[in-house]
Amino acid sequence: MKVLVINCGSSSLKFQLIDSETEKVIAKGLCERIGIDGSLISYTPAGGEKESNVTPMADHTEAIRLVLEALCNPKTGVVKDLSEIDAVGHRIVHGGENFTSSTIIDEEVIKAIENCSELAPLHNPANLIGIRACQKLMPGVPMVAVFDTAFHQTMPEEAYCYGIPYEYYEKYKVRRYGFHGTSHSYVSKRAAEVLKKPYESLKIIVCHLGNGASVSAVKNGKCVDTSMGLTPLEGLVMGTRSGDVDPAVLEFIAHKENKSIDEVMNILNKKSGVLGLSNNLSSDFRDIEAGYLKLDANAVRAMKVFCYRVAKYIGAYTAAMNGVDVICFTAGVGENGPLVRNLICNYLGYLGITLDEEANNKRGEDIVISSQDSRTIVMTIPTNEELAIARDTVALVKK
Repeated sequence: MKVLVINCGSSSLKFQLIDSETEKVIAKGLCERIGIDGSLISYTPAGGEKESNVTPMADHTEAIRLVLEALCNPKTGVVKDLSEIDAVGHRIVHGGENFTSSTIIDEEVIKAIENCSELAPLHNPANLIGIRACQKLMPGVPMVAVFDTAFHQTMPEEAYCYGIPYEYYEKYKVRRYGFHGTSHSYVSKRAAEVLKKPYESLKIIVCHLGNGASVSAVKNGKCVDTSMGLTPLEGLVMGTRSGDVDPAVLEFIAHKENKSIDEVMNILNKKSGVLGLSNNLSSDFRDIEAGYLKLDANAVRAMKVFCYRVAKYIGAYTAAMNGVDVICFTAGVGENGPLVRNLICNYLGYLGITLDEEANNKRGEDIVISSQDSRTIVMTIPTNEELAIARDTVALVKK
């Protein structure tokens, strides 16, 4: 089967066409600045050159039309016509409590996704636009929704409940949901495969570290806790997000700076994290690392706070699972940041962790980076959310 994987953001659209038999990417690309001046589509067929074109994209429907035209282009396309695309897998950010696994998309599913939009106002509406656009341009092609929140729905009540009046959960479903679930699921399963150990017998901590970052605890094949909460703002310090703060900080800043709750939330989401901690040096961890190595005080502060927070969550989840067998690093920083991994693991001596310096300096590989005498295994596992979405899509469509 050929599966088109669609990941719609508020003004962007990432796509991959995957051959499910070989699990190879046939083509991939990105639409940027949708609905904004200077819209750009980039497209790369397997074995071919990347091409980029500035072209107007008024909305996601137009973006998807351009994607399909690129895939069918007589010169650089990879399919003769759309009939060769057997299914479409859509990444959906928030499924609330409605979805514990991926599902075939129908009108009932679309309505449920709409009902979760207030929990993910920047993402779910864009995801829905992508679904509607594909339905319009590819009528009759089966489509599957794969939810970022689904993997975390196995969390027990003590992990997902907040210490606020229970009526807010009953009335509004205010609770921890967690995100990056597709990545946490793929990486934890892939770690078991690489180690040739039963997935259901392992205690695994997955550190998905990128501009958005989260940690999950996976015990015996099920997620039992994760750092992001009702929204992706909770948990680790991230590129521009604050992560955990005392809730009273919002009131304090609002009064001191004469700001509304919306303005303070914008600060916590877009002006905080390593960007804020580094005194606006950068939200890009590559810049933070470069500054850290130059002993720039702002970069050192941001790096140390970030790594400390990750190490704290690893400790917490070791306690939650009463032990840990494997710690996995993934995503942009987790996969490509030997310095970050080393700084985090320096806190974990109580787990008997020592790193293999040569292995830790490798990038982009499924590899054990702890030394042979390390009591706890540490790995880097490059995440592949698109492949995970394609796998779920194929499994459901074949049913």
